[in-house]
Amino acid sequence: MRYFYLLFIFSLTFFTGFSQTDSLKKKKKQFYVTWGYTRAKYSKSTIHFKNHSGKFNDYTGKTDNYDFTIYNAVAEDRPDFEKIKDVINITVPQYVFRIGYIFNSKWGIELNYDHTKYVVTDWQNVHVKGMVNNNYFDQDTILNPTNFLHFEHTDGANFWMINLVRKVSLFKAKKNFEASWVLKPGAGVVIPRTDVTLFGERLNNNWRVAGWIVGVESGLRMEFFKNGFFEFVGKGSFADYTNCLVLAKGNGKANHYFYTGQLTATLGLKFGSKK
Repeated sequence: MRYFYLLFIFSLTFFTGFSQTDSLKKKKKQFYVTWGYTRAKYSKSTIHFKNHSGKFNDYTGKTDNYDFTIYNAVAEDRPDFEKIKDVINITVPQYVFRIGYIFNSKWGIELNYDHTKYVVTDWQNVHVKGMVNNNYFDQDTILNPTNFLHFEHTDGANFWMINLVRKVSLFKAKKNFEASWVLKPGAGVVIPRTDVTLFGERLNNNWRVAGWIVGVESGLRMEFFKNGFFEFVGKGSFADYTNCLVLAKGNGKANHYFYTGQLTATLGLKFGSKK
């Protein structure tokens, strides 16, 4: 997949470089693409794990059933920015891209993708309540990643959104430079790849549509050199993961929700029709 992204960006760059362009004033309806990187902060999350169709173990006389909740778990992002220097790994860090269409000088629409990573902190003390193999418990527990639980969306949490774009011009120079404020409310789906270790068994699951997200992004856009622009924005969102895969045995699922705040920097290219 990373090679597809590289080829896609290169193709857009090549096309833009050889397309006929006009001044910033004359350009109205256009497509654009941006690429960049992000940092994220997450609220605490209550995570519910459930499997009511586990297999019967002849040796223990029990099933693999569980139904328990961990409360107020702390999680962090995993930027992996040191991988950027190796071009082949530019999609390993927390990257973002947007593909958009500008209707006029004020309005547009865009597809917004954030490859954020969500990692529940190991060894934290949380309250756990529920049942495992018909044994009920309600107690504070250390999240031991080896024999109890490690939980992350690291390939990744994957926010896919459709945003309405509103641009307000702040400053415009004569020679193709404009500074604007952008506002982007939107909604979409989350498609995580959830990596879970539960009771000593690990599974890095397939990607799946696991819930929904709403949010708003806002910040500064600086347009330059007719076709280029830079954005630095903040984003606040609410993500609800209603149906994450857990382990292969039975029908294990997890659900949780959290609020997130992001800071994102991107470089973009505009191309397409003229006024």
